[in-house]
Amino acid sequence: MNSSKIIEKLKAEEIDYVDLRFTDPRGKLQHVSILGDTIDQELLDDGWMFDGSSIAGWKSIDQSDMKLVPDCSSAYIDPFYAEKTLCLHCNVAEPDTGELYDRDPRSTAVKAESYLKSSGIGETSFFGPEAEFFLFDDVRYSTTMNKVSYEVDAIDSSWNTDTEFEMGNMGHRPGVKGGYFPVNPVDSGQDIRSEMLSTMKRMGMKVDKHHHEVASSQHELGLIFDSLTRQGDELQKYKYVIHNVAHAYGKTATFMPKPIAGDNGTGMHVNISIWQNGKPLFAGNRYADLSDEALYFIGGILDHAKALNAITNPATNSYKRLIPGFEAPVLRAYSARNRSGCVRIPWTESPNGKRVEARFPDPSANPYLAFSALLMAGLDGIQKKTDPGEPSDKDLYDLPAEELVSIPTVCGSLREALKSLESDHDFLLSGDVFTKGQLEGYMELKWEEIHEYEHTPHPVEYKLYYSC
Repeated sequence: MNSSKIIEKLKAEEIDYVDLRFTDPRGKLQHVSILGDTIDQELLDDGWMFDGSSIAGWKSIDQSDMKLVPDCSSAYIDPFYAEKTLCLHCNVAEPDTGELYDRDPRSTAVKAESYLKSSGIGETSFFGPEAEFFLFDDVRYSTTMNKVSYEVDAIDSSWNTDTEFEMGNMGHRPGVKGGYFPVNPVDSGQDIRSEMLSTMKRMGMKVDKHHHEVASSQHELGLIFDSLTRQGDELQKYKYVIHNVAHAYGKTATFMPKPIAGDNGTGMHVNISIWQNGKPLFAGNRYADLSDEALYFIGGILDHAKALNAITNPATNSYKRLIPGFEAPVLRAYSARNRSGCVRIPWTESPNGKRVEARFPDPSANPYLAFSALLMAGLDGIQKKTDPGEPSDKDLYDLPAEELVSIPTVCGSLREALKSLESDHDFLLSGDVFTKGQLEGYMELKWEEIHEYEHTPHPVEYKLYYSC
């Protein structure tokens, strides 16, 4: 699909609007809708001007003019709008030079793919994220000067076993940590997940499965792997569809890493592979049938894991998930099939399926930045031949304390993650994929979140300290 074919499609299918979509630094999808009969080839090729100063972390008011440059190959019809609307994901460019804006996340992904090719290591990187989410029926929260509270509820959650409902309580619901794979009526999300997945398929997305996850009211749909930038687009569509189908069902979806206490949090395991000359770079005859390059790639991820946390786990809430006891991968170790470390090598009989699974990311991450950062860390490991050490094939959750102390961990807070990124970010700057200005702007946004979080009393503190 190119600009001329987009124009033909608009006319032939009588499409009313074109939605230009882009992603802000925090990872939220933004958009503007333009009447279809005003769209011409010049707009599609050269871009559409907008005010970049209104996006947090971007331009100042005196340098606010920016361009949305559509990627015509990303076209799809929005299934939720009443008026027929064609959507296009956009890169953000400087209007005077036409160069990609260095703080635009999607442009970072484009540059990461170019850097991979220029490195000579590989031609294409593939990413397969597994983004989990929660579905609730009611969500309320308050953050005023004198009241900080939240309350979530879902009819199918474990805490409602003795709730008196007007229509009666059927009693079929998964218990705490008991939601993995039961059939209906214990799994009450079958139909809504099916509609989500079918909607994605109709949009042209590559999807394959859905199921209930471990926690109460937790779910996952399957995205099939794709190249870095394209998979960033797909994950943005994935979130968009889930939010909107849930809304149509009178439910609310969240990708918060830890929305409820005492049950598993929400992760986004990311499967990664690199191909060169039509062959899988990660297939070989070393540990778990991996190549040297794959082991070095793992070494790079483990070596830079704490800096990566600032991008792959960018919420203060992320570190309520990254704690022992809830299947969270807090230890910087790797293993074949063992799910308790930061990096896993999934079992596959085919060399084409050889991949590395980073298990610590979560879906609060900006997908373009997260995928790019993971690739850059792995490439740094290949270039430096970073030894990942010996694999950890034991169950890391059950290791005795004397063995655990020798295994390094990921960060325990967003504050620690940002400090780690401040001291370890040179690997991201290679090939100008990320820039110092971009990282500084990103960290400034994150420091604002940390300060708001740390300056606000927590209800648990009242429980612990009010009567001291």
